Amino acid sequence: MRALIVYESMYGNTGKVAEAIADGIRTTVPNAEVRCLPVAEAEADAVRGADLLVVGGPTHMRGMSTGLSRTLAEKSGAPEHSPGLRAWFRTLPDDGAGVRAAAFDTRAGTKHAGAAADGIAARLTRHHYDLTADPVGFLVDEVDGPLRDGELDRAKAWGAALA
Repeated sequence: MRALIVYESMYGNTGKVAEAIADGIRTTVPNAEVRCLPVAEAEADAVRGADLLVVGGPTHMRGMSTGLSRTLAEKSGAPEHSPGLRAWFRTLPDDGAGVRAAAFDTRAGTKHAGAAADGIAARLTRHHYDLTADPVGFLVDEVDGPLRDGELDRAKAWGAALA
């Protein structure tokens, strides 16, 4: 099995979740080839050949991040940002047929927080990937983190279930 996890992360929380998902896949399929890449390093060639593509990002202003939301995050203390998932999806070929996929996000645990995972899942579907799980969100206590207690364990279990 070849799995690729692509993520966008501003404060490091989404990256931690991505690594936990990768650990879960490795737990279930020890001989799996699992790569976990930030979106800036996930060129289209990295996606080709994957049996499972998992994509995640932070929830900003109730959805996927935008250039504006990344700039605002940077002004509030996040490290300098790279192009986000929206730009990455525009470069992704529409040849995902037969490849399993899943979407996740990090978000605040409030009623009106929104969910980036829904937009990610919709884009995966438009690129003909086969969603194998409902989009899932992992909770942070504050905008810049930390992740809530138990969320990394939940991410690892979700990754194991995806495998």
